[in-house]
Amino acid sequence: MGRVKVFRDLIGIIKDKASQSKAALISNPRTLSLHLALLRATTHDPFSPPDPTHLATLLSFGNCSRATASTAVDAIMDRLQTTRDAAVAIKCLITVHHIIKRGSFILQDQLSVYPSTGGRNYLKLSNFRDDTTPLTWELSSWVRWYALYLENLLSTSRILGFFLCSTSSSVDKDTEEDKVSSLINTELLKEINSLGNLIEQIAKKPDSLNSNGNVLVDAVLGLVGEDYLSSINEVSIRVSEFKERLDCLGFVDSVELVCVLRSLEECKERLSALSQRKKVMIESVWGSINEVKDQIGNSKAYKEDEGRLLMMGRRNKVSESARFGERVVMKHSGNSVKFSSGRFLSFNDFSFPAYASME
Repeated sequence: MGRVKVFRDLIGIIKDKASQSKAALISNPRTLSLHLALLRATTHDPFSPPDPTHLATLLSFGNCSRATASTAVDAIMDRLQTTRDAAVAIKCLITVHHIIKRGSFILQDQLSVYPSTGGRNYLKLSNFRDDTTPLTWELSSWVRWYALYLENLLSTSRILGFFLCSTSSSVDKDTEEDKVSSLINTELLKEINSLGNLIEQIAKKPDSLNSNGNVLVDAVLGLVGEDYLSSINEVSIRVSEFKERLDCLGFVDSVELVCVLRSLEECKERLSALSQRKKVMIESVWGSINEVKDQIGNSKAYKEDEGRLLMMGRRNKVSESARFGERVVMKHSGNSVKFSSGRFLSFNDFSFPAYASME
């Protein structure tokens, strides 16, 4: 087994040297430094994270023209899509994550077009497999999860209107609270739903066996752990805002909010070990989530509407298939109201009069 590992490591070193030599021969002189920095940051070694110096070089291309930034993002995505090596793929994804967190606006803007413009989704790696060794097989599950997580992070950032977790687009808390307070209920629900989906994806991180203590996995968890703190803070701001609006929430909005909060609570156990920082703040947020959820569930209006819904549901049942993760969409068919979100499948057996959501 030791000889196999040594042989694999040797093959990886040879591949890295060959790729760098090839880049030096055929690359455009203007982009040579870019390709070399990328190859050096995304080596085949599964026991070393991307070198900070090479990452800094890649990020520096965001300080040039938009065309140069576009070339840099294209090069990263091309390497991500063409590699079959788990270590290379994870390092490419770590590089993408650093762009989101520390990249310039131009670099982040180029990254944000994947896949929102309707083109190829370069983060779609659901079929990625590297079965060379037990370690690379397990790292493959991290590649698939990490790519989907980054896709969720970009999607949530688009909905919020800024790059979540980015040091270059940090928002003052008072400013963010003022912005959130100006949103109508449907927009606020859309934001907290997206944040909830992101946190749920964090909670789905793979279990480690062969990769336990691996530096690449530790690097990923370190970056995602920082994102978790930022995400839970954004959730806190929106939960506090909803707490102020409980008296004017319609029944449909209340149902959606309760389902989002319940889904978040189901993630709490798996998230407990993700970050050891700001434990008091995190526990305070979970307490607020539980408080708002219980206040809605115990409200007289919610119970009355819920009881009416159950009574009418016995007389006339309807159902509709739905895709998980979408917001509540009201579709009128006679006096029936159907939920499109997979979170509300249990309510799709009922028909009830459409209650107008109060904004």
